[in-house]
Amino acid sequence: MPAFAQVPAGTETASAQRARELVDLATHHEEAAGAARSYAKAYVLYCEAARLGDPDALLRMGWMHAQGRGRPRDDAIAETLFRRAAGVVAGHDKLPECLRTPYQPLAQLDAEPLPADLASDLAPTPTDRAQPVRLRPARSQPATPGGNRRQLERIVTVMAREFRLDPRLVLAVIHVESNFDPAARSPKNAQGLMQLLPETAERFAVRNVLDPAENLRGGMSYLRWLLSYFRGDVALALAGYNAGEGAVDRHRGVPPYAETLAYVQRIRALYPHDRHPFDAGLTAASGWLSRLPRAAQPAARRVASD
Repeated sequence: MPAFAQVPAGTETASAQRARELVDLATHHEEAAGAARSYAKAYVLYCEAARLGDPDALLRMGWMHAQGRGRPRDDAIAETLFRRAAGVVAGHDKLPECLRTPYQPLAQLDAEPLPADLASDLAPTPTDRAQPVRLRPARSQPATPGGNRRQLERIVTVMAREFRLDPRLVLAVIHVESNFDPAARSPKNAQGLMQLLPETAERFAVRNVLDPAENLRGGMSYLRWLLSYFRGDVALALAGYNAGEGAVDRHRGVPPYAETLAYVQRIRALYPHDRHPFDAGLTAASGWLSRLPRAAQPAARRVASD
């Protein structure tokens, strides 16, 4: 069993609550939101939450290693963390040092001294004293350099499997929505890799829409829901992602909006499949769709459980 999962039995609920608190505090330090920026302190807190089994903490640690954000860049460690966040423990396995040690509860950072094995991680570093990270790259640079895009593609592939989505579909949506720019913002205030509107972000519990991991989780949650709602019809799900499922319901098909028609066509050029497996238990089918003659309805297919 991995070190971060070695939590005393019977403490799952308390551990989950504690992990959530640690991730919240770590995010404040990482993003300088109501606390002094300290990547080192954020990393220690994320690691403690990861040892309590929190997948978001694993994702955030992975991003820090993938981007060289307060930690030396290490794609092997990043990939291991992303895989473990998605529940995949086989394959390449290179864990950070802090996750290899037996579990011991961490003292409050501002109260008792830290354990000796973690104290060195909190020493000030040049990265901690640097200016806040620029989310949007300079105009003279491409939105996603080749190395970053390849890393993103690996992350998306792992996360898509967690959501029972074809990674090729998710990658096509991201390509058309943001061209893999985590800071992309549309005139309608859709933001991030999967261009979430504020109401969509709230609907799927995305707290920080510009956080790549949260944005991906929110976007994939919505796409998975749409595929269930439209019973695996890819064109209808994509139209719903662009124009909202309400517009698809009103028009009983892809709405005749120039933007939506072009959007669906662009993604279908990258992902030409008409059908996608869906979880029929996630939500009821669209009302008008369920009233179609059976021969005209999309064939109901549940997502495999493994």
